[in-house]
Amino acid sequence: FYCWGPSKSPMEMTINEQADWNAHLQTPVLFNHHAPIEINSTTINRIDLNPIRSTTKAVLNKERILILTPLREAAPYMNKYFDLLSEVTYPHELIDLAFLVGDSTDDTLAVLSTELDRVQKRTDHIPFRSALIVEKDFGQVVSQNVEERHEFAAQGPRRKAIGRARNYLLYAALEPEHSWVYWRDVDIVDSPKTILEDFIAHDKDILVP
Repeated sequence: FYCWGPSKSPMEMTINEQADWNAHLQTPVLFNHHAPIEINSTTINRIDLNPIRSTTKAVLNKERILILTPLREAAPYMNKYFDLLSEVTYPHELIDLAFLVGDSTDDTLAVLSTELDRVQKRTDHIPFRSALIVEKDFGQVVSQNVEERHEFAAQGPRRKAIGRARNYLLYAALEPEHSWVYWRDVDIVDSPKTILEDFIAHDKDILVP
């Protein structure tokens, strides 16, 4: 037969040896234990935004930026737009681009697609992480003529259409991994190369230049 016990008499064991021997005899007790819940439904998704941060050390933390630009009758501005955008110094691999083309009768979509294809095919540091084109017409009839579109009577319908376009574009393009959103007009003629870093340095939730 087998005898199960310590190799020496308890009377001969030191206090430490007794503690070592008796340790494995103690039954563990769990208080307020909760078993994990398993969810296997394919219709339920979970997004944890806690790791996403917007900080002044955006480059160091590799924080992604989403640049949004609504477009209407914008073909004449595309070349300059991409010339300026290509010069931004924030790492392009952390930048996603998204455009909404709507109510255009010119070649906005074709020129945009051609310019994006040209930029993204480059073999240097210029190509961006991704680019998205959204098409959505809102029935806007306000002229793009500078004088007419800035008339007081045109402001209500124009601002309403701009707001809807921005909402559609934001909802279509925003991803959980984006730390920053930058709205950029297509017809700007000049901007600092460090504009993204300059904005981030202000450390504000909303910034209007």
